Amino acid sequence: MTTIINLFESSVSKFSGNAFLWEKKIDKYQSLTYNEVLKQTKILAAGLLSLNVKKDDRIALLSEGRNYWVMSELAILYCGAVNVPLSVKLDAGTDLKFRLNHSGTKMVIVSNSQAHKIKQIKNDISSLEKIIYLDPQESYDDDEIFIDDIFSLGTDFIKSNNEDFEKVITSIKPNDLANISYTSGTTADPKGIMLTHRNYTANVEQACSLMDIPPTYKTLLILPLDHSFAHTAGIYSFMAYGASLAFTQSGKTLMETLKNIPQNIKEIKPDLLLSVPALAKNFKKNIEKGIQEKGTTAEKLFNFALKMAYSYNKEGFNKGGLLHFWKKPILNLFDKILFSKIRAGFGGDLKFFIGGGALLDIELQKFYYAIGMPMFQGYGLSESAPIISSNSMKKHKLGSSGYLVSNLDLKICDDDGNEVPVGEKGEIVVRGENIMVGYWENEKSTNETLKEGWLYTGDLGYMDKDGFLYVLGRFKSLLISNDGEKYSPESIEEALVEQTKFIDQVMLYNEQSPYTVGLIVPKKEALKRTVTESGLKFDTEEGKKLALTKIQEEIDEFKKGGKFEGQFPERWLPAATAIIGEPFSEENKLINSTLKMVRGKIVEYHAKKLEYLFNPEAKEITNPENLIELNKF
Repeated sequence: MTTIINLFESSVSKFSGNAFLWEKKIDKYQSLTYNEVLKQTKILAAGLLSLNVKKDDRIALLSEGRNYWVMSELAILYCGAVNVPLSVKLDAGTDLKFRLNHSGTKMVIVSNSQAHKIKQIKNDISSLEKIIYLDPQESYDDDEIFIDDIFSLGTDFIKSNNEDFEKVITSIKPNDLANISYTSGTTADPKGIMLTHRNYTANVEQACSLMDIPPTYKTLLILPLDHSFAHTAGIYSFMAYGASLAFTQSGKTLMETLKNIPQNIKEIKPDLLLSVPALAKNFKKNIEKGIQEKGTTAEKLFNFALKMAYSYNKEGFNKGGLLHFWKKPILNLFDKILFSKIRAGFGGDLKFFIGGGALLDIELQKFYYAIGMPMFQGYGLSESAPIISSNSMKKHKLGSSGYLVSNLDLKICDDDGNEVPVGEKGEIVVRGENIMVGYWENEKSTNETLKEGWLYTGDLGYMDKDGFLYVLGRFKSLLISNDGEKYSPESIEEALVEQTKFIDQVMLYNEQSPYTVGLIVPKKEALKRTVTESGLKFDTEEGKKLALTKIQEEIDEFKKGGKFEGQFPERWLPAATAIIGEPFSEENKLINSTLKMVRGKIVEYHAKKLEYLFNPEAKEITNPENLIELNKF
């Protein structure tokens, strides 16, 4: 098994009658079998060939998840062309235009909800020859066509050129490019990650070493398909096992689509879900809200059951034991009367989640483990197609990023690129068949990231003695004190947001300075409510000082004497903080499409505030600058 086409056709031969794709267009989900998808894919590919698609041509795909997303990518690959998968969150004027021009895209396949973006910029894309619409339009320009017409062209093409078509398919080799997948551009222009057919099929084989997916399994893909995690762990891994994929029902807006997720989960009854921290937190909030609505008694019982489950489960691999055996029958009872009811809201068949993207807070992992739907942390990045490690039902340690996939070399390196011993922190560096060939048209970044076959991930981590990988944050976005000591800020930032009432977003900063400082976006309404409940008006100086004091009290809980004392070394907690009225968002480019902070841009955007924080008066949170900022609330 070497190309994606080999992978797909192997599954078709073994599982031809199995449902592969599920889509809900109106009132219920309907499926297509592996064999049906193969037939439609080949006709679509033939239609593309009739439009003069050549080997290595770049064709962009801009759509929400649906059957046509998967079939379009496969059809592109059957032509020997390269898919450029694009996020539906991208802004037309800058983000989309850059990617389409940079990749030299020849055609764009686009859904109706995204069509306006392409229409807006199509004249600015010099390489663009054709727009293919997945949904009917009122009218079509000469360079536009509806997908139904591509199918008609494909049917005719196969009748008269079937031999040529088969030659194209057999000409595709493992090292041919399959995707140019763009990074979200956290520091500079986005980079186009070049991934071959073999990168993907190798990563599928590697992923299969971590867990089994029976052909009966279904998943609902709630992550966008351009997301590398959903792409490989969802589409290709499920395809390899003959399992099936369902897509979230599309709404008129992104928010409407998100609101369809709970209902779609109940309809599909997935066995496994892929998630990211933002979704995991939302699910948890909804579960807790549902429990609270049942009254105080139910809430107390639920919290008691959770506490007992936490003490029994520990970190998963070490659960139970002689001192805890008596809890098992009680937990079985709680499972029957409480936790099973929660699982019913997820369809009732969900065995586990796999969490990718940013780091999953260990408390979040313990919560899902307790209620019988473990959320296993995995780790990877698009440059590695993307899976590097994961926890699984077979083997897990909550808090870690799991154990390595097979056929992958990993080392932890210091600043000078030297490998460090087990247990020591450093940059995570990997090598294997899943590693990208490089960045499209960007030799400098390629040479910085790939060295002698090794991928330098830019992530900080260590391997423990049991072979579990721990990822601590970004290696290159470390807090660096004036004495040269380093610390990754992500876990502290996560805790400040998760374990406080008034902090919505925070970014810590220390670039070889005597102390760490922080930029804080507060939860405005919660602050205002607290000030009002204390009998003060928020717009008075007294009210604003109280609000600032409340934020400082929350930070102090992580210092000596606080309830979270010892969770982090105190020197890395902010000694001075600036209050920010405007949240970090995709709109102001301060977070990227994967909801990660773009630190370089935040530092640039708030340069004056950061400079002020190193003045002595800034150490008092009720300083004049913060009081002025609260006037904007």
